[in-house]
Amino acid sequence: MRGEVQNRMLYILDILEDTTVDGPGFRTSVYCAGCPNRCPGCHNPQSWDMANGRAMETAEILKIILADPFADVTFSGGDPMAQAPGFTELAIAIKQKSTKNIWCFTGFLFENLLKNPVQKELLEHIDVLVDGPFIEALKDEELRFRGSSNQRVIDIPASLAAGRVVLVEGM
Repeated sequence: MRGEVQNRMLYILDILEDTTVDGPGFRTSVYCAGCPNRCPGCHNPQSWDMANGRAMETAEILKIILADPFADVTFSGGDPMAQAPGFTELAIAIKQKSTKNIWCFTGFLFENLLKNPVQKELLEHIDVLVDGPFIEALKDEELRFRGSSNQRVIDIPASLAAGRVVLVEGM
């Protein structure tokens, strides 16, 4: 049944509660293992290998997320789009059981994610996407919530409705 937690396994490096670096306000950040992008200069190269994570059921992750009624949610990594079915299940459950805002960081471009039905489904259940590979030559420590100036902070519901990228204002 759509929206039911099927307890898919996700490979997770860490879950940080009450962090403020992965989006506005307090957030529960789920850092997944596995990243096919392998950007040179990545600040988290240990996240590239899925074997560096531990398998966790989506229901277990959901329980951690819902335990904090005040924190919003961030999916990061690694790259959550490499485990899109599990993160989609998790995002649907979060939205059904709370009013939490969900951000997702990916090295893929929004336009390419739309072409992949599995990844597009995850997009349909998140609020903000920070997209694009990290490019060391474009690194800018002054940017909010991104590492290089090519990365975009995208309002996903507005972008899907408009059929084009709509950036989050002030980013």
